[in-house]
Amino acid sequence: MNQEQFERMNSGMGFIAALDQSGGSTPKALKGYGLDETAWHSEDEMFDLIHQMRARVITSPAFTSDHILAAILFHRTMESKIEGKLTADYLWENKHIVPILKVDKGLAPEEDGVQLMKPIPDLKEELALAAERHIFGTKMRSVIKKADPNGIRKIIDQQFEIGAVIASAGLVPILEPEVDIHIPDKKEAEEIMLAEIEKHLAALPEETKIMFKVSIPTVEGLYSGLMKDAHVVRVVALSGGYSRQEADELLKKNPGLIASFSRALLSDLRAQQSDEEFNQVLAESIKEIYDASCC
Repeated sequence: MNQEQFERMNSGMGFIAALDQSGGSTPKALKGYGLDETAWHSEDEMFDLIHQMRARVITSPAFTSDHILAAILFHRTMESKIEGKLTADYLWENKHIVPILKVDKGLAPEEDGVQLMKPIPDLKEELALAAERHIFGTKMRSVIKKADPNGIRKIIDQQFEIGAVIASAGLVPILEPEVDIHIPDKKEAEEIMLAEIEKHLAALPEETKIMFKVSIPTVEGLYSGLMKDAHVVRVVALSGGYSRQEADELLKKNPGLIASFSRALLSDLRAQQSDEEFNQVLAESIKEIYDASCC
């Protein structure tokens, strides 16, 4: 583990930029960027375009360690280069921003009110490659759609089981058990989830370090206790379908909880913008999210 990166993630000011749209979400991300499906003719061209978008964001003068702690990458982004350097190296060496890798393979069909992660058969190989590429940590997402104790227990069991493998490989896992913000029993689901998390934390080896990425809670300050646990490096929040303004306002009500936004960060950027306009729009988004994370 890179100790300087650990200290930055543990106590630095800022937020995490989620730039990890994968194959299934890439067309939607490109459409939001102003490029519809007529802009590419193959999967490779599609991924080239999304990398160009990410590279434009990362190389922007607005995208700095003054406001951004880390960036979450998709596998192909990790394997691609920016200005002649692999993306993780560019982030850390040029920007002093910590690189994190998305490792999950998507969601399984819903059962017991939740969507577990699909199996990750090549996880150990991916972790070895991530270490080679100077990745600090990982992220993996599952989704809770109902306050079903059995389903939520399965979600948290799976997150911690895979998280233990990641931690043993020398990386810091971000466990992301997202609670769907639209469900009527969101508050109850979050309370059940937190209780399951606390059981697992109590059983963790002392040296194990993890992070959490959660939906902004219904009850303000719900995760304040979680942030104080010695195993927990950071607790961050996804925007989860809220607009940036909504997410920022809710975030401000939860001191210590910082953003890890994707769509809410990038929503106003367009391929057709001049560099000057692009950088200005990105700077405004970053400042708004930073202020909400660091209030």
